[in-house]
Amino acid sequence: MTTDMLLEGVHFNLEYVPLKHLGYKAAVVNFSDIYAMNGTPTQITVSLGISKRFSVEDIEALYAGIRLACERYNVDLVGGDTCASMTGLTISITCLGTAAAKDIVYRNGAKLNDLICVSGNLGTAYMGLQLLERERLANAEQPDFAGKEYLLERQLKPEARRDILESLRKAGVKPTAMMDISDGLSSELMHICSQSKVGCCIYEDKLPIDYEAAALAEEMNLNIVTCALNGGEDYELLFTCSLDDYEKLIPVDDLYIIGHITKPEYGCNLIGRNGEELPLKAQGWNAFD
Repeated sequence: MTTDMLLEGVHFNLEYVPLKHLGYKAAVVNFSDIYAMNGTPTQITVSLGISKRFSVEDIEALYAGIRLACERYNVDLVGGDTCASMTGLTISITCLGTAAAKDIVYRNGAKLNDLICVSGNLGTAYMGLQLLERERLANAEQPDFAGKEYLLERQLKPEARRDILESLRKAGVKPTAMMDISDGLSSELMHICSQSKVGCCIYEDKLPIDYEAAALAEEMNLNIVTCALNGGEDYELLFTCSLDDYEKLIPVDDLYIIGHITKPEYGCNLIGRNGEELPLKAQGWNAFD
């Protein structure tokens, strides 16, 4: 079981987030938490706090997004609650899932010399957010999103990586530890290392980075590696696997091996392109900032 709360003004800005997209994302990020334990999401409940400025049509649009996500991921919407809000829109979704006991993957199973893997690419959702914020602040009547549609989609309409789990099962691979990347790669990897009582080493030149995201980061004078490590909201899977599974992992599409697990005294480190060793820092999302 997992639950996730989204608050207007903290987690989303309705100046540029369509309500249907918001509903879809709110559901999918919960599904992602279940997949991150190697489970299958089955049911959700949706609770809303709604202020007077929202019309019935607004709430229908929000629910249209939630229903679309449920249809695509074969999840049932089974209940919830609605109440008045004095401070804007609040969305709280609880998701139930199932898994055979032998298949469940926790955060505390990483072992010495395990491979560290991620799906997809990193920092792209964060760059989508930077693009939306730039155009909002510019007050442009016609925002400049040409050629950057993928970045927007990664921020506004993320997908849970059910496909990666299916590919791993076909390959006969079970991760030893796993999380989804909601708060940033550095933060999530440090959670796994802390709970598994191990260290880690990842390599800058192995981080999967999208060309569009890198180009926009350069345009906005941002370091794309910092964005990839700390941006968050990618909802990709981060997991560790036995070194014995290396050959099985290579053919899996959209999967990248970025490092390995070390002894705990080594700490959590990034190896730069020139071989320099930098300690990882959890600079991603903080719920109380």
